[in-house]
Amino acid sequence: MASNPRQEREAREARQRLRGYQARQAVHAHRMRRRTRDNLIAGAVLVIVLVLAVGAQLAYFNGGPGTPKAEPSASATTTPTPSATPGANTGDVPPASLSEGRTWTGSMKLNDATLGFELDGAAAPQGVASTVSLIKKGFYEGLTCHRLTTGDNFKVLQCGDPSGDGSGGPGYSYGPIENAPADAVYPAGTIAMARQGGNAYSMGSQFFIVYGDTSIPADAAGGYTVIGHVTSGLDGLSAITSAGVEGGGQDGKPAVPVTMTAISVQ
Repeated sequence: MASNPRQEREAREARQRLRGYQARQAVHAHRMRRRTRDNLIAGAVLVIVLVLAVGAQLAYFNGGPGTPKAEPSASATTTPTPSATPGANTGDVPPASLSEGRTWTGSMKLNDATLGFELDGAAAPQGVASTVSLIKKGFYEGLTCHRLTTGDNFKVLQCGDPSGDGSGGPGYSYGPIENAPADAVYPAGTIAMARQGGNAYSMGSQFFIVYGDTSIPADAAGGYTVIGHVTSGLDGLSAITSAGVEGGGQDGKPAVPVTMTAISVQ
């Protein structure tokens, strides 16, 4: 039977439509696979970013002898020294008797601000003994103040870390907590020791200066050792504190770099 040109044309067109449909389906399937793959990759990247962000935050707030650095969630902390052990001093801790149970007077210079201060060896013998010993050895000179908080009720400048990031100390850690305020209020001018959260025996060289009335709730270990107070020059810190935190926020590295160029006690 002779072929019908019309039927052949219709058959060709049908085959072309089928091939076009199959091609469109293949493209759609490829796009769906690629979209699924991209979603999985984006999800994995998000998880990694969140893990790194949480890890960085934990490292920041759990570093040094104390956790002020003082934390804006209202906690004064530093990163613990590797040897810090709850309930016991570690390393060569200066004996509390070095405080002599008396008031020590001194001065420190932070950038262009000179602060006069007193340390109470009777109220905080171990904390004052350690601090006086470090001052007399020249430990603090040239160190930075690595943390500033600017919250409404949490105004702290934290200094004394040789690492400059909240993780360092003098090579020893000590306790117990001394002279912590019963009401958890640290008035402007207070000088207190930073420590690891929940560990009363993790104090070292890091201390914080309260430049505005601050409330720091006690944690499982208690409050924070108050070793003394600023007697003059506190207003001089305004050039540092008014500039705020680097990159914004209320807790972090001071926007104005702070160096302790001199400190003495007698």
